[in-house]
Amino acid sequence: MTGSDEDPRVAELRTAVSRLRRELAAHPAEFPDRGIAEDELAALAAMTIHGVPETPRLRRSLLLIAGAIGSVSALSRGLSAVRNAVDLFGESPRGRG
Repeated sequence: MTGSDEDPRVAELRTAVSRLRRELAAHPAEFPDRGIAEDELAALAAMTIHGVPETPRLRRSLLLIAGAIGSVSALSRGLSAVRNAVDLFGESPRGRG
C-alpha cells in the first residue's frame, strides 16, 4: 500500500481503462461500434471512482467492449489489459455484507 486504502484491483482497472480509452481516442479508423466501446469504457472509469465495482457489471461492460472493438487488432493489447484487470475481481458473491 502507498498510504491509501484503495483496493489495488480498482487501481489496476482504472489504469487499464484509462490506457485503452487513450488508445481508442488515438485510433484513426472509424468502426460501427466505436461509440459503444467509448460509452462502456466511460462507465468502467466511473465505476472505479465509487469504490469496488460490482463484478457482474464489470463483466457485462467487458463483453460489450470486446464485442465492439474485438476485431481491431491495434487495440487488442489494451483490451487484454482491461480483461485482466476485470479478472482480478473474480467471481462475485451471491449476497452482500
